[in-house]
Amino acid sequence: MTRTVLLAAVVAAGLALSACEKQIEAPMDRGLCTQLVFKNGKAQFNTVSKNEPTLEACAASLEGMRLRFLRLGGSMETISGAYQGQFLFLQPEGVFTSQSFTGARFLLLVRTGDGRLAKLGAGPMGNTAP
Repeated sequence: MTRTVLLAAVVAAGLALSACEKQIEAPMDRGLCTQLVFKNGKAQFNTVSKNEPTLEACAASLEGMRLRFLRLGGSMETISGAYQGQFLFLQPEGVFTSQSFTGARFLLLVRTGDGRLAKLGAGPMGNTAP
């Protein structure tokens, strides 16, 4: 019984400490698309573009930046960014979005066979030959 109580206390203390950790907040500026980088352990948002109309447009701007860096010899395969309070995560599988940096991520755009980004369900499913 005491072992269970002790274990519960340790778990509760761990949860309390993680709740005290300062959360990264994405900029809420209308139309602002940013890249999230960590400099000296601190989160920094760099402006990629302004006046983006949608979350998908911001993801496309971040993807364009990633591709330009790769052409210049960079090696970044993944990028994190933000748009109007939403976090964006560009991964090899596609673009994911989340309300927080450490929260659950949801698929926004998928990569096609040739590496382009597309909305879910925008392309043909499976073999479409008769």
